[in-house]
Amino acid sequence: MKIVTAEQMRRIEEECARTGIPPDILMENAGKAFAEEVKRMTGIDRQHFLCLIGPGNNGGDGLVAARYLHEWGAAVSVYLCASRPASDKNYELVTQRGITCIDGTENRDLVRFDELLASATVIIDALFGTGKVRPLKGIYPQALDKVAEAKARNPALRVIALDLPSGLDADTGTIDPHTPYADETITLGFPKLGLFLFPGAERVGKLSVVGIGIPPQLADSVTVELLTDGWAKTILPKRPIDANKGTFSRVLVVAGSVNYIGAAYLACSGALRVGAGLVTLATAASLQPVVASKLAEATYLPLPESQAGIISPQSARIVRQNLANYDVLLTGCGLGQSHLTGDFLADLFSEKKLPKLVLDADALNILAKVSDWWRRLLPDAILTPHPGEMGRLANTSIEAVQSDRLGVALKMAQKWQKTVVLKGAYTVVTEPDGRARISPFANPGLASAGTGDVLAGAIAGLLAQGLSYFDAAALGVYLHGKAGEMVRARLGDAGMLASDLLPELPLAIKHLKEK
Repeated sequence: MKIVTAEQMRRIEEECARTGIPPDILMENAGKAFAEEVKRMTGIDRQHFLCLIGPGNNGGDGLVAARYLHEWGAAVSVYLCASRPASDKNYELVTQRGITCIDGTENRDLVRFDELLASATVIIDALFGTGKVRPLKGIYPQALDKVAEAKARNPALRVIALDLPSGLDADTGTIDPHTPYADETITLGFPKLGLFLFPGAERVGKLSVVGIGIPPQLADSVTVELLTDGWAKTILPKRPIDANKGTFSRVLVVAGSVNYIGAAYLACSGALRVGAGLVTLATAASLQPVVASKLAEATYLPLPESQAGIISPQSARIVRQNLANYDVLLTGCGLGQSHLTGDFLADLFSEKKLPKLVLDADALNILAKVSDWWRRLLPDAILTPHPGEMGRLANTSIEAVQSDRLGVALKMAQKWQKTVVLKGAYTVVTEPDGRARISPFANPGLASAGTGDVLAGAIAGLLAQGLSYFDAAALGVYLHGKAGEMVRARLGDAGMLASDLLPELPLAIKHLKEK
């Protein structure tokens, strides 16, 4: 599913008009589709919908939605925060049906608004959509503040935003101080980029996307996509019934150190749980029996140590001698950042015939200390930094990364000629060719130690099964996020452990196959 900017949405709508779908038809489709989704979410009986109507197309969509909700038997009131033109057909249709309509421009004391708000069970925010965002002034902040106060008094009051919460910038995710905290946002046609960027993303609530009759090919030139169940199902590796472990390929994981033994276990388990045929852990010899006591399914390549639990630089020769037996090399998880580990990685990366490469955690931190590090790696690799690691790799601050996650990830993927997975809420996956995919998941339960190791392992396991770098990275992110949602549904989002994700990964795959 494509994710669009405000300008891209405007151009798509203009192209619709040229191909025989005029704006009034799109507005009718949008209002009806929104109303249908609201009806599905809330039901009609015992609901009182208060529709806040703004001046532009968003307000027009809201008027259409109000009409349909009324026709289906709901109690509906409309509060105009801006006068509609005399020629507004949708406003005329609303008034013809006897729907309570209050012109707030003539009732600036908002007394009637207070009366309607007191009896409302659902607020529909149809003030502002993807148009140019300006500071909210006059009646708009007054009305929205009253909604916020009512919501604080009555948490059961639902706020549903039409397309975007008002005041949220469709491109940047910046917000007006009065932008409401929606319980649900129903966006029209295509999701907008700002819905996945903070601080705006925190105001969106649960996001739904409804079709409004736009031919999908009109968005073919858009290069940013939202990961969905439908996409993930089509990209899952095939599992032929006559398979053997060699069918699903082999992953070599070089990971772990005395302080981070669990990282090796989690990374290997992540690869196994998404279906890799064989996973071998290369780790310091003294750590091998510790991990093996918990992970019986992996094979092992014990490596010489420079000190207890730290891989020796001389181990690189042993790893290189074994690389031909593997399809993917994952390294970095829990390796530590000693200068000896740096020497080991420098020697390992000097190998000209590396398998497909996934780099995580300490491998990234060590590379960040090397000038022009990306020129020393083979052209193809998947990098999985969190914002701090991304800042170090790109020689910038965490704040700069987080303020433009998509832009930074796209720029660096092109500069480094690598697939980049920028982790965090709404993880971003970018390709050197300018394509990007965004995860639909923002789960605070995943903000705990070890979840990144599981993700790196899952990506490596999928890459081994024949997916492209971009597809393996994006599918790994999606399955990892899906598993996190399944754990959250069972346990909540506090106290979630990285190991909780492992049994959920195959269940996430099963769910997609059965969907």
